[in-house]
Amino acid sequence: MNMDSLNDAKIIDSWRKNASPWVTAVRERQIESRRLSTDGAIVDAVLDNSPRSVIDIGCGEGWLSRKLAASGIQVLGIDVVPELISEAQRAGGGEFQVAAYEEVIAGAIDARADVVVCNFSLLGKESVEGLFAAIPALLNPMGSYIVQTLHPKSASNDSPYQDGWRVGSWDGFSTDFIDPAPWYFRTTESWKQLFHDSGFRLQEVREPTLPAGGEPVSIVFIAEVDG
Repeated sequence: MNMDSLNDAKIIDSWRKNASPWVTAVRERQIESRRLSTDGAIVDAVLDNSPRSVIDIGCGEGWLSRKLAASGIQVLGIDVVPELISEAQRAGGGEFQVAAYEEVIAGAIDARADVVVCNFSLLGKESVEGLFAAIPALLNPMGSYIVQTLHPKSASNDSPYQDGWRVGSWDGFSTDFIDPAPWYFRTTESWKQLFHDSGFRLQEVREPTLPAGGEPVSIVFIAEVDG
């Protein structure tokens, strides 16, 4: 098993271990940046495309799926963690399915949508690159692929501003969280290159900030299939 595969396995293992505290943190709105900025940013980005259907990849406990369904959108939420999908199914608001990115890449999702969204759910390297290549097959004609992730400039901290695996952290979260997952850092230009190499044309890049302003807390890419 190479480093990328090993780290992908660690990511999944960490999210399985932390499924319960994550549900609590999301549903009790404990994460300030989400409450003040990034949740609204991804909802606005999706709704601005006026979709009738959405596939939410890495949906977690389903908050975004429920929010979009409340606007009359047909939503399919996908996540690799069975415990999170069970929570999403109990809360309702969409159809939910357990699937790993490898299964999505292999064509296991029998659905197409006007928008495919990945909201803070792209943490790996090779798995994410494979997923990008598989997204066009999940989109209806003229569909959009929307990704929100940590803003590379603010997330780089004191580390060199270059692609590479980083050590995870639960700083700012409750003490119920354990064993943080590693994650693969990409510069802004690397994200843009990944879209281009996967056959997408970027339509818009948004950089949400907190209400007080300052450095952006996330970056939102909105793309469509090129040609």
